[in-house]
Amino acid sequence: MKLQEKVLLYGFALFSVITSFLFVFYAVNVNFSRDASQWLRLFSYVAGGYGLFNIYILSWAWRIQSAWAPKADMVIAACFFGVVIMDTVREGFSTSMTTIGSILGLALILLANWYAVNKVCHRHHQ
Repeated sequence: MKLQEKVLLYGFALFSVITSFLFVFYAVNVNFSRDASQWLRLFSYVAGGYGLFNIYILSWAWRIQSAWAPKADMVIAACFFGVVIMDTVREGFSTSMTTIGSILGLALILLANWYAVNKVCHRHHQ
């Protein structure tokens, strides 16, 4: 494996770990907040669950390099993204740049996490 490929692999893996940690951190903070609504608490469970599952799948892919890991990561990412879209529709989707930017930013983060798992699974097959 070339140096450039190693940097890309470790960079995406580190990005995936950091973003997963941030999802879990968000969930913990919302659940310990007294001002959070019930709906926000439920949403934070979904965000925290995605973060934990992504870390688990990434670590499994690192150890075993199983073929199911990218598929599993894509499924949980699609479920999480679907919940975010449904929450956005429920709250009233506005065409503001903030809402659209947030959804596109989340989509890029989820795609990068999937790419990290995919790169980790195929690191010795190159």
